[in-house]
Amino acid sequence: MAYSSTTLAPLRHETYRTIWFASIASNFGGLIQAVGAAWMMTTITSSGDMVALVQTSIALPIMLFSLVSGALADSFDRRRVMLAAQCFMLAVSALLSICAYLGWLSPWLLLFFTFLIGCGTALNNPSWQASVGDMVPRTDLPAAVTLNSVGFNITRSVGPALGGVIVAAAGAAAAFAVNTLSYFALIYALLRWKPVVAAATLPREALGSAIFAGLRYISMSPNLQKVLLRGFIFGIGASSVLALLPIVALELVTGGPLTYGLMLGSFGIGAIGGAVLNARLREQFTSETIVRLSFAGFALSAIVAALSPVAALTCAGLIVSGACWVLALSLFNTIVQLSTPRWVVGRALSLYQTVTFGGIAGGSWLWGIAADRYGVADALLFSAVVMLLGIVVGLRFSMPAFASLNLDPLNRFTEPSLGLDITPRSGPIVVQVDYEIGDDDLPEFLMLMGERRRIRIRDGARNWALMRDLEKPGSWTETYHTPTWVEYIRHNQRRTQADAENTDRLRALHCGEAAPSVHRLIERQAIPPNDDVFYKAPIDLHH
Repeated sequence: MAYSSTTLAPLRHETYRTIWFASIASNFGGLIQAVGAAWMMTTITSSGDMVALVQTSIALPIMLFSLVSGALADSFDRRRVMLAAQCFMLAVSALLSICAYLGWLSPWLLLFFTFLIGCGTALNNPSWQASVGDMVPRTDLPAAVTLNSVGFNITRSVGPALGGVIVAAAGAAAAFAVNTLSYFALIYALLRWKPVVAAATLPREALGSAIFAGLRYISMSPNLQKVLLRGFIFGIGASSVLALLPIVALELVTGGPLTYGLMLGSFGIGAIGGAVLNARLREQFTSETIVRLSFAGFALSAIVAALSPVAALTCAGLIVSGACWVLALSLFNTIVQLSTPRWVVGRALSLYQTVTFGGIAGGSWLWGIAADRYGVADALLFSAVVMLLGIVVGLRFSMPAFASLNLDPLNRFTEPSLGLDITPRSGPIVVQVDYEIGDDDLPEFLMLMGERRRIRIRDGARNWALMRDLEKPGSWTETYHTPTWVEYIRHNQRRTQADAENTDRLRALHCGEAAPSVHRLIERQAIPPNDDVFYKAPIDLHH
């Protein structure tokens, strides 16, 4: 599949373009608020640990709640989920502005408010990122993911500097008020968006089942596991620069809030540069090479920040780290989206965010403690070592290339007519598929069945097994369970176009006169009561 070679291609789509511009306004306010929160913490406490916890308090909710938010994104109207998140953050930001204006903020109350804003972000992000695939065609998806980073970092290049000016001139309360106003543009854009929602043919999954299904899918997807591992390591190492930057501005280069804003602006300028170069780099290098360069670039930036007494030199290093930030995180995000079907993409993205922001939250806390104990310069040098270790890990867990699989629904399954009158919740259901396999085809059959096992379990099957007839060695039976009849239907509807190759090759190996026979049974472990389905008369399908 040929992907768009220009980062601006997704802007051709009106819905994406409108929400993208509205997101810029919202991100602009969010970054101004972040500057205000970080700098206010330096004025109400001298603890480096507490300053670093501002970053942790924003990232921690994303780690804790993103998986639940991902399940909500896959189960509910994503537009409504985003609206709820934006309205919640607007209310919290308004309260934060009032408390700051009245002088009521303590370090822990400030962390509480930033934690709540992080909760809103955790609720919003999976739905927003999963919705990108609904707004643009698959060929524009990598460019759209990169463009999201461009939009955020356009604001990062200007917002923090302006945030520093606002904080220096009018105080942190003014920065919080600007953030409150910034939510209105995105709320208005979401209210105007009328997405096409496919009619539901099955009952909505329970929240717990939906979360478990997402975890199961990841556990049976080796490429996604590699992304999660590298994202976690990157989050731990890269968090040091942003978490400790207020102290770097204050102590290492002896600056003020404007200096801090300019440093964040330099990071944003680098991020824009990385986004612009992203498509060309994907054409020239493998995914693993780009990730290794990102780890190495961030390590270099941390070393420069630790050793430089000059703000200009530190800003130059931050341009490098900003580019590496976008290159790595946008690549991780894109691989997750291209490797995941639509039915579970929200949960896959949320788990990726949980792991990555878990690394950021844990790393921010870790580097804050290290800064208190050993000094901010040594903490940054320690984080550079972690980033270099991330390159070494890539020797064993290298990044996969962009997926070229067709993950659209296969749509081959037709719900069979049944002889028993069962309900959607009837079960457990046992499925048996019989094959006749020649001796010469046995190695290929077993290889394909290994892949079939992964597909079945990934899509919700349980107790998968492959059995061989002792009296007729050429007869093989694949068997698996689903908890209920509706879960059996859901399991079959999750099959993708990419899975068709496995099914077709297995059918080609079958040497029976008819197609492989499928038996669907309902299981009972004991003698049932009189009103059980076992005692009901079969339905006469001929009348």
